[in-house]
Amino acid sequence: MREFILNCSAWEIAVVGLAFFGGIYLFFGAANIFITHQFLPGLHIGKPLDPRPLTKDQLQRELLWSASSIVIFGVGMIFPWGFLQLGWAKLAVDPSPLQITIEMIVLLIWNEIHFYINHWLLHTRWLRRFHLPHHRSVVTTPWSTYSFHPVEALMLGNVILLPMLVHDFSVYALFSVPLFSLLFNSIGHSNYDWSPARHTVFHNASRRHHLHHACFNGNYGFMFPFMDKLFKTALPFDAADKQINRWRVD
Repeated sequence: MREFILNCSAWEIAVVGLAFFGGIYLFFGAANIFITHQFLPGLHIGKPLDPRPLTKDQLQRELLWSASSIVIFGVGMIFPWGFLQLGWAKLAVDPSPLQITIEMIVLLIWNEIHFYINHWLLHTRWLRRFHLPHHRSVVTTPWSTYSFHPVEALMLGNVILLPMLVHDFSVYALFSVPLFSLLFNSIGHSNYDWSPARHTVFHNASRRHHLHHACFNGNYGFMFPFMDKLFKTALPFDAADKQINRWRVD
């Protein structure tokens, strides 16, 4: 894998990037739909978080914005590849399983910090207009995961560039970032309470991001709650009840 990446041309990297990001978007989206619409309901496990209907043409809009993001992420693979070609970054040679595991954990934590900072910035009055297309999905779907304005896609898509400048990561650890990122993102946008009786970090991830879309502000973190707790931006468990109950009455 390492040698393949180093020996690729720019257009080959772009093609691989487009296939990679497009493939994982479709795979995780379809898997999420199956799990939350058929598998878990069939076992009487969990329930939808927000019962309100989707807005008109929401799915079409999400798919179009997501296609734009996939192009940006896919073609954007040229930048980390360019870092390698220019000698600004290097890939680890024969990394041990322990090294790969530690690098994945470090990048997982960095991804959370990077996302929180950029997400918070996207809610400021200077950048909010670039985040509004994503928030048009008040009731989220797995197809909302990449539904970004190009500016937002560029901000979120540069997550591995800074780490590559300070450490020679393994190619497996670097590729784990978009995989884990989209997996967690898909869970967060599933609009499904996977296990209402359990309140673990994993099981609450979907509820936390559902609250962010329903309330617009707060819960800026990605998969884990530590940044929101640190900066006191966490929303209460029932923050969206008022909006949903008002819809039920109307």
